[in-house]
Amino acid sequence: MNTPHTLFEKIWRRHVIVQRGDSDALLHVDRNFVHEGSMFAFGALAKEGRNVRKPRQTFAVADHYVPTLNRERGMAGIADPEVRNMLELLENNARANDVVHFGIDDPRQGIVHVVGPELGITQPGLIVTCGDSHTSTHGALGALAVGIGASHLKQILATQCLWQKKPKTLRITVDGALGPGVSAKDVILAIIAKIGTAGGTGHAIEYAGAAMRALSIEGRMTVCNMSIEAGARAGMVAPDDTTFEYLHGREYAPRGAHWDQALALWRTLPTDEGATFDREVTLDARALEPMVTWGTSPEDALPVSAAVPDPASVSDADRRARMEQALRYTGLTPGTPLQQVKIDRAFIGTCTNGRIEDLRAAAAVLKGRKVTVPSWVSPGSTTIKRQAEAEGLDRIFREAGFDWRASGCSSCASMNGDIVPAGERCASTSNRNFEGRQGKGSRTHLMSPAMVAAAAVTGRITDVRKL
Repeated sequence: MNTPHTLFEKIWRRHVIVQRGDSDALLHVDRNFVHEGSMFAFGALAKEGRNVRKPRQTFAVADHYVPTLNRERGMAGIADPEVRNMLELLENNARANDVVHFGIDDPRQGIVHVVGPELGITQPGLIVTCGDSHTSTHGALGALAVGIGASHLKQILATQCLWQKKPKTLRITVDGALGPGVSAKDVILAIIAKIGTAGGTGHAIEYAGAAMRALSIEGRMTVCNMSIEAGARAGMVAPDDTTFEYLHGREYAPRGAHWDQALALWRTLPTDEGATFDREVTLDARALEPMVTWGTSPEDALPVSAAVPDPASVSDADRRARMEQALRYTGLTPGTPLQQVKIDRAFIGTCTNGRIEDLRAAAAVLKGRKVTVPSWVSPGSTTIKRQAEAEGLDRIFREAGFDWRASGCSSCASMNGDIVPAGERCASTSNRNFEGRQGKGSRTHLMSPAMVAAAAVTGRITDVRKL
């Protein structure tokens, strides 16, 4: 009788080249993504006289430093010489190593974790790497996707292999159906609030249950994207018909007989009945509300109907001290209803919530309404931007008062002037609300695209279900 295996175990076992001890393994890497931050790895490779080992399996994407304004001017529109140099370095490194490059002028350019899936580069059963913590996004298609550092990236570029310590497994089951106004962003914020930012440390998470299966690929990517905010090594969702329909016909997806062969393999990947995980966590989707963060960590999340928590009610001294510091930074008073917290700016975009589904959700709230604070939207890719414009979503955003910008990481990491000024609050669809994340002294409240749109219209944190 065959031993039942998890999705993670099946992918891991297929990619082990050499085992070292009980947990270390040399893995073959199927897809490797690089962006502007890869210059150190490319430089180290060149210093040793090496080239990229398998250039067809590496893809370069300009995303972190590309400006979201004046993009029609290409490189000439970049005022900062250091930024221009980084983008030129990526282009030159890609050309020198015969690596496909989705640069600032490429119609397929976008945020790396948006571009990979939408082009069909990311596929079930693959090991995917990138020098970026939110590489876990790609796990939404049934891949094992991990973020890496510069030394690991150099190893992959030189050998197409990577030493990794085998993580433990955690299954998070979300059963039931999500209520109106509750989205994938609310699901992952509720999960992180429950298990904490260290709750997934040392684990690869598989998301399961009826609520997860009902999510689109875009929604699954949102959940997997923020797995890293729970400390996890990776986040994954088993491939199913939703996955296959999403991939079919995309530029880098298999075709013809190759598609049939791939599909046959992909259908064997889901976790076998009876397979065991090191840990299990469950949530009831029916109990979830729209979520919003109040502090300086993604785990500082509460239902929008709640109030700012009081540190005095917490017995753990370390937790109490951290809450007190978070409230000092955010300028919030314990007991204040979250829906009374005013915002100064609103931002929609990022690899978490910059996809077409996200823009549609926000536009549905904005249609016929006007924003009351400075607001901007940066689609997750140039392809999504064109699709949104074809659907007329850009007109809805513009008529509501949003700035309609080009694709890039933008205000998620306060790039190229897309900065929230010190002391101001931003309703944001990004994935991190750390101190200074959107600009020195800025205050970030994470929420879904529809919730950001509602906040932009009312000028305060608002339960989108009321609109």
